[in-house]
Amino acid sequence: MKITIPRISTRGYYDLSSGKTLKNNSYFLYPKKAFTVLEKSPEFTMMIHGLRNDNAGAIAKVVLAKNRLRKLGYIHPVIGYSYDSNTTGAHLIKHAKRSLAVGQSIAKKNGRNLGQFIEDFKTINPKIKIRLIGHSLGSQVILSTVEYLAKKKQNKGIIESVYFFGASITEDVPSSKKYGKLLDVVINKKIINHYAPTDEVLKWADNEKYVKGPLGLNGAIGKPIKKYHQKLTKPQNHRFASYAKTLNSFP
Repeated sequence: MKITIPRISTRGYYDLSSGKTLKNNSYFLYPKKAFTVLEKSPEFTMMIHGLRNDNAGAIAKVVLAKNRLRKLGYIHPVIGYSYDSNTTGAHLIKHAKRSLAVGQSIAKKNGRNLGQFIEDFKTINPKIKIRLIGHSLGSQVILSTVEYLAKKKQNKGIIESVYFFGASITEDVPSSKKYGKLLDVVINKKIINHYAPTDEVLKWADNEKYVKGPLGLNGAIGKPIKKYHQKLTKPQNHRFASYAKTLNSFP
């Protein structure tokens, strides 16, 4: 029997070659019945994938997260967020910079989509705790979601906690005047950044100046907000499967 993975999707909303917005819809829920059940949960965790993931890749990341969290004793639902990250040419080195830039643009735009979902879901169940896991480019989706949510006072503490793995956002984010304050307001309990100086993809992105000082490579610089914590990890490679294996406690 095939198990359907509940997910929020914005697939087809953005152009994979340019990042241009194609649809102004908020998001799509699949399957809708699963979200009716989810409404009654005390909490759930959402997995947000990185670059070069099609819909099947997005589902695979949720399965990885779910299996790992179950092993750690987490009993609540684990769902996915699926967005247009399989940008054109992302697998080819000669197109890497352009396809990453398009991916970053799409990830930033998805802040509005994910933010709207969180607001809508909190309207249905105001007490539900929402935890977000972001791998690689998924960290940008989360940061942009925080930016979107911070615009309204009623969104204070609307996200329970955030977990970054191989984050591609910059190392100054948790201590910056701009983002530090926004993270502090929107996230209720904690932000945990799992960083790895051995991460070959982030090292390459840093060396090529595609991402200047990724947060997932050497951790945060400056004086981060008190809710921010970081853990040194040693994944085999940049893949989420490798990072998931290093996780030893949740939430």
